[in-house]
Amino acid sequence: MTTLSQSAIYTGRVTHKRLYPFRHKLFYRVFSVLIDWDDLPHLHRKLKLFSYNRFNLFSFYDRDHGSRDGEALRAWTERQTSNMGLDIAGGKLLLLCYPRILGYAFNPISVLFCYDRAGILQAIIYKVRNTFGEMHSYMFKLNASSTDAILSHRAEKVFHVSPFMPIAGHYDFRITPPGDRFDLLIKQYLDNRLALVATHQARAIDLSDGNLIGCFFRYPLLTLKVIGGIHWEAAKIFFKKGAKFHKQPPAPDAEICYYSVERGECRLIAKDQIQNEYSQKIPA
Repeated sequence: MTTLSQSAIYTGRVTHKRLYPFRHKLFYRVFSVLIDWDDLPHLHRKLKLFSYNRFNLFSFYDRDHGSRDGEALRAWTERQTSNMGLDIAGGKLLLLCYPRILGYAFNPISVLFCYDRAGILQAIIYKVRNTFGEMHSYMFKLNASSTDAILSHRAEKVFHVSPFMPIAGHYDFRITPPGDRFDLLIKQYLDNRLALVATHQARAIDLSDGNLIGCFFRYPLLTLKVIGGIHWEAAKIFFKKGAKFHKQPPAPDAEICYYSVERGECRLIAKDQIQNEYSQKIPA
């Protein structure tokens, strides 16, 4: 399997199906951008409609995707992966996300693909946001010997996303790293029952001014539609279906959960284990 060597636009759709404890479904046509981190300065110069850390019709800002304290994404990612014994310095860093449109973006989930200098995918990080301004990340250190085109992960739910779902159960992720297509499937289990199925299916097109303006009109004000759609669907769930409201709990103390994927199984690495297991893996 090969990955795109350059940034791209992904057009497709997102679906959500709630199955338990109530039923509800929705789908939206969306587009995302795949940003090759090292391409950003070049894209800023090449494209008239896309800017880096500057207002434009479409833009990308470091502060939208780094850590809680404002650390830049590349530095944050290298620090987090080094905590797991990985050295991705000089490797490709790809981020799939919604861009800012007219200065605004909201990303319920964005995905980081972390490659080493040899071009091997070493880790995937899912950065999850809620509408309360909070963010949490789930990082999976991959089995570097795996050649699977579809990758599977499991993580315990520790972050408040929806007021109609408790912080309980677990997620199963199935993802195809971006190439000509991108596919993401997320299943949430609650009380040992399948509670939610979410998908994102998309195909790649060139990241060009022509395709950007086309997306602007085909998906008008997409990022406002995302946040507006979340609140609209929440209102329908609450008033029409009588869903139980769960009060917002405090955010997790840690901004990231670390998992190691070994022989197809995911193992949660506790914070106090990080130094013991991985501190000697990267040469000084």
